[in-house]
Amino acid sequence: MARRTRKSIVECFADLPDPRVERTRQHKLIDLVVIAICGVISGAEHWTEIEEYAEIKEEWLRTFLELPNGIPSHDTFSRVFARLDPDVFCQCFLDWMRTLYEATGGKAVAIDGKTLRRSYDKEDGKAALHMVHAWAVDNHLLLGQVATDEKSNEITAIPELLKVLDLKGCLVTIDAMGCQRKIARAITKKGGDYVLGLKGNQTRLKAEVGRFFDCAEGDEFAHLDFRYHKTVEKDHGRIETREYWIVAEASFEAKEEWGGLRAVGMVKSERIVAGVPSRDTRYYICSRMMPGEAFAKAVRGHWGIENGLHWMLDVAFREDESRIRKANGPQNFGVLRRFALSLLKQEKAICRLGVKSKRKRCGWDNSYLLSVLLGN
Repeated sequence: MARRTRKSIVECFADLPDPRVERTRQHKLIDLVVIAICGVISGAEHWTEIEEYAEIKEEWLRTFLELPNGIPSHDTFSRVFARLDPDVFCQCFLDWMRTLYEATGGKAVAIDGKTLRRSYDKEDGKAALHMVHAWAVDNHLLLGQVATDEKSNEITAIPELLKVLDLKGCLVTIDAMGCQRKIARAITKKGGDYVLGLKGNQTRLKAEVGRFFDCAEGDEFAHLDFRYHKTVEKDHGRIETREYWIVAEASFEAKEEWGGLRAVGMVKSERIVAGVPSRDTRYYICSRMMPGEAFAKAVRGHWGIENGLHWMLDVAFREDESRIRKANGPQNFGVLRRFALSLLKQEKAICRLGVKSKRKRCGWDNSYLLSVLLGN
């Protein structure tokens, strides 16, 4: 993985605006940020645990932080992070990660959303926070995120997220919620390609693609430029067979409405558990014709954001149990979790255990935590 010219974390967060009045600043903002990221990487799950972590690690923290007035209280962490601009805070982290790792390199980028279930605040009439992420599938890095209050707003949030991403040469995968003409055009305009899932929100297009594949199968794909791939997985009494077809330049009416559309895809899956079969068929539109194996990798890779990001946030970071709700606090703590996960995913040379075990080791071993933070 290519490395870029490194900047220190202090340099990357130098432009982060401090929301406090100057005369009330007893603790340096960079100290708060560094303690928070170290605490979250090491297993802290709320502000009280971050304070406790800092108190235990104070001697070590003083080797690189000033801490002019000692360890900040959990109330200080809560107040400051509730008022920090989450978009700028996230951008500072993205700048820092770019100094450590080359994020995309023309690879697959999965875009999907996740709700922070307990982030709602009834007193303020605040709905649970929903965040839309861009995830580098192969490199396990967060590339960007946009927050929205309602899941239905993913349609408007995704174009905003696309604006800040470098998509040149990348293959972007989005589920059916993001299958929109505006989104397809935005991806190709930035030099990327797409594989978009089709469901009921594009009724006419899905129907046309479905009819096309029915006819194609009936004729055994005669006279069509198509690619095919098949996988069979067996595990603990489960047998899952998936068949993938991608067809170039398919002819149907709705095609002209989608900029850059070059191919359509179909995935048929059959799962047999305890002798009981279940079947499913899914359709896709693509701006790039590709081998069947590459199409299969793109489709399966999209599930990587669910397993590699969302599932890990809930299992290793217990995000769905978090009760941080005040102002920007949920979003900013979410930023800390996501970048902690990205950093932990990159470390493979020293500890080959799972993310949960790596978090424990970071709490036990300061030198290992430094290796994670510095991308060594």
